Amino acid sequence: MAEAFRWGILGAAKFAAEHMGPAINAAPDNRLVALATSTAEKAAPFEAVCPGLDVFLDYDAMLEWDAIDAVYIPLPNHMHVDWTKKAARAGKHVLTEKPIALNAGEIDELIALRDETGLLIAEAYMIVHHPQWLRVRELIQSGEIGKVDHVDAAFSYDNRADPGNFRNRPDAGGGGIRDVGVYTYSSVRFATGAEPVDLSARLKRENGVDTWAQVLGEMEGPLGRFTYSAMTSMRLSLRQEVVFQGERGTITLRAPFNPGTFGEAQVEIRSPDGTIRIERWPRVNQYVEQVRNFARSAREGAPYPCPLEFSRGTQAMIDTVFDVAVEIG
Repeated sequence: MAEAFRWGILGAAKFAAEHMGPAINAAPDNRLVALATSTAEKAAPFEAVCPGLDVFLDYDAMLEWDAIDAVYIPLPNHMHVDWTKKAARAGKHVLTEKPIALNAGEIDELIALRDETGLLIAEAYMIVHHPQWLRVRELIQSGEIGKVDHVDAAFSYDNRADPGNFRNRPDAGGGGIRDVGVYTYSSVRFATGAEPVDLSARLKRENGVDTWAQVLGEMEGPLGRFTYSAMTSMRLSLRQEVVFQGERGTITLRAPFNPGTFGEAQVEIRSPDGTIRIERWPRVNQYVEQVRNFARSAREGAPYPCPLEFSRGTQAMIDTVFDVAVEIG
């Protein structure tokens, strides 16, 4: 049996306690062994999943510890780049929550650091590890629905009741585009291989962060050019959906980004005659798949499904959206 790939988590985020901590322990040949947190009380949910966890009350102290191979970073957005660099310079592989940076130039710095150290540095963009998205990419690229003519993507939730959350704070790199636009933009790039060639955007702000945004434009890639529409919001009820419209049918994802919590992972393929075929993945945990792929890439050098170059393309698209956006309301 292979020795376990050892992880430390930098920051006791609720998301890490509920999803990534358990996923690390559930992934074969992976083990959560350390947590760095500002207060010992925040370690309790992690220790419940992983008894015997080593808890550090100093972030740097955990990075200096030799008994971990990789660090997962779920800190607020504005802290991602600095702590990613610190972790890599401490000799650790690094998986950092999205958005890994706040502009494309910062990702260039991380690419240079990755190449300098030979370590794996990547963004925790979990959906590309899920078989539903691998299947959608396969269907589109095989011509299942003919040439893609249009794509609609939407992701919304409501967090107005939590004004202190970093997503509602401009000083922490908050806003809906950085939080969920990364999904509505990047998923389409992943499935089609296309990049934006013409974009316009409208957005609404509250206290300096975008709470609603609509992006319209065109994207172009190896399979041709198509029109594109995306909506993100932190002030609307829960919704997520992506629809690819082709010459010979449509492909729809009903729970494209949070399968298992929002709904079942399924891909609906509709033919011109109205025939519907549904493919389902009811038991796949995309966070576990992400951990497995990361450890395999770090250990064996296997290609990682979400390299920094791909993340940079998404961040460049986010940068463009902010550059062209017109504020309304």
